[in-house]
Amino acid sequence: MGRLLRFLGSLSVSVTLVGLSQAQAATLPAPGQPTHTPVPGSFEIIGSSYVSAQQIFLGKPDKVYFIDKVEGNPTLIDGHPAWASEWTLGSNTQRAMDAVTNTFCAGGNVLGNGTWLNVGGNQAVTYGGQPASNQVGNGGPYFDPDGRNSIRLLTPCEDGSCDWFLSPFQTLQRWYPTLETLENGTMIILGGCTNGGYVNDAGQDNPTYEFFPPQGPAIQSPILARTLPVNLFPLTWLLPSGKLLIQSNWATATLDYKNNIETPLDNIPDAVRVYPASAGNLMLPLTPANNWTATILFCGGSNIQPNGWTAPGFIIPTFPASTSCVRLTPDVSSSYTEDDPLPEARVMASFIALPDGTVLNLNGAGLGATSLSLFFVRGDLMTAIGTAGYGNDSWAIGHSYADKPVLTPAIYNPATPPGSRWSRNGYSASTVPRMYHSSATLLPDGSVFVSGSNPNPDYTVGPTVTYPSEYRTEILYPLYYNQRRPQPQGLLAQYTYGGPYFNVQLNSDDFFGNVQNVQNTSVVIIRTGFSTHAMNMGQRFVQLNSTYTAYRQNNTATLHVSQLPPNPAILAPGPAYIFVVVNGVPSIGLPIMVGSGQLGTQNILPVAELIPSSLVEQTNNTSNVQSPITKTSGTFVSSCSTLAWLSAAGLFLFVLAS
Repeated sequence: MGRLLRFLGSLSVSVTLVGLSQAQAATLPAPGQPTHTPVPGSFEIIGSSYVSAQQIFLGKPDKVYFIDKVEGNPTLIDGHPAWASEWTLGSNTQRAMDAVTNTFCAGGNVLGNGTWLNVGGNQAVTYGGQPASNQVGNGGPYFDPDGRNSIRLLTPCEDGSCDWFLSPFQTLQRWYPTLETLENGTMIILGGCTNGGYVNDAGQDNPTYEFFPPQGPAIQSPILARTLPVNLFPLTWLLPSGKLLIQSNWATATLDYKNNIETPLDNIPDAVRVYPASAGNLMLPLTPANNWTATILFCGGSNIQPNGWTAPGFIIPTFPASTSCVRLTPDVSSSYTEDDPLPEARVMASFIALPDGTVLNLNGAGLGATSLSLFFVRGDLMTAIGTAGYGNDSWAIGHSYADKPVLTPAIYNPATPPGSRWSRNGYSASTVPRMYHSSATLLPDGSVFVSGSNPNPDYTVGPTVTYPSEYRTEILYPLYYNQRRPQPQGLLAQYTYGGPYFNVQLNSDDFFGNVQNVQNTSVVIIRTGFSTHAMNMGQRFVQLNSTYTAYRQNNTATLHVSQLPPNPAILAPGPAYIFVVVNGVPSIGLPIMVGSGQLGTQNILPVAELIPSSLVEQTNNTSNVQSPITKTSGTFVSSCSTLAWLSAAGLFLFVLAS
């Protein structure tokens, strides 16, 4: 009950004034430098996790949270194997956590107030992932209640006192649901099934969406209803238009969720991208140059027709993956365009948005061009590698439905011309296969945390296991890692939609001794997302508009930085990280709050015009360059309005009744 009250309190925090001038707004201390000097482009194993990393997210700058399925992990909590944990990065220590119910293949994302959701899962199981006779969780060996209806909440903490707790509201039974944060900081929950399996079927399909906090009964989704059997974990993004893009099986649609209007778009070409084909996918950077217009990138997957997944004799690890990459800009066009193909065919690849504007592609299964087993399908270079998933099949690799792990990452640069966007230059291979149930997330220092891989029904290890339950955890260090990092002063702790600009100071060291580098300096906000099944739900990269006043004599400059564009659909409210990037080298990211920090309609403020960029020969006192004070009409975000909104959802009444 205490955790629920704390959650309610976080929804209705004290009155917050928005539209403050820089002098009134809280600023962050200048970021420091990394204390570690690894080999750039390399992986480093930092330890073994308590649970396998089927799902991970960065909850605090120093905390990565793990969620696994219920299985026989060696680490125990309350007399049973743990299936959740917290990894503290600075001390490299861990603690087991109690996720309460079975989290197997749940979805996740973060609310606008900073509380993380983990939704759905599987029924209670016993050894080997078999259904338990007792679904209430009081039977061994795992004591795991049914998780299919669960909505779990966690408000991350620094002191180790926080843990998961169950919402009094329940979802419909959902195994493999997708979550996306909306413009008001609430959550939409889409799709899933009731009993699981390799692919979905009509007898257990849940082609609906609903909201948290609840806003009424679940609503039927036409695209999910018509895309069996491959409609689990539908690939979903909130678009700047306020609509949702949904990609499922071969179909694509936009959803006006406010009016329940779905508009079909063109089918995706070349391959299925959704689970279990599990292509790499993400929204490319939203920048002033593209007017914060969303383009979605899909790479890899498998060309399997809807009836192929359940066809007699379908032997999954003999079916080729695709090298195809395609883009879609759904607020502009209903049609896909071809992009540079992957360096090799791949499924289950994680795409991580790096602060320098490039995209890291790592993990998954594929085969390089040196193999003798390569062959051509539809003109693409492919190989037999399979898909996501596992099972007790004679043709499986152990239990895995995929083979041939890709160990060397690749970098995609959306800013380069077509034909030159992929590169592996400078990157070395990992020693750990990252197959089904691998995860990855960006860290504040610009490195990437990588863990997991467990294509098995239960805890499975040993020298004869080809792809065991994997606990080894790595950090990948991008090529910029050992560079001297910018240390900007004046970054804000909280960002509004529109409003007055603010000033950020950079010195000669930040510009590597050349103030001309101010012309290649940007301020970016990244939400790292919730990583599972080759997705990072909620991952988003937004560049703020900025100009500069630079001083040649001492190589210093003031950046004049706009707040977020006046549209919460570009970046939904909630926690994120801000970086200043100079010549492709990012500062250490600092934690920020986007929007009010509360659920509810966000305030939209007038956008202050930026000072034009200028390069000044004489040194000036840069501290005298101030943001203008933009008057507002006294707009407040009040706890009263939030409580009224929650009362309509029933949460406040529930607390009173309790």
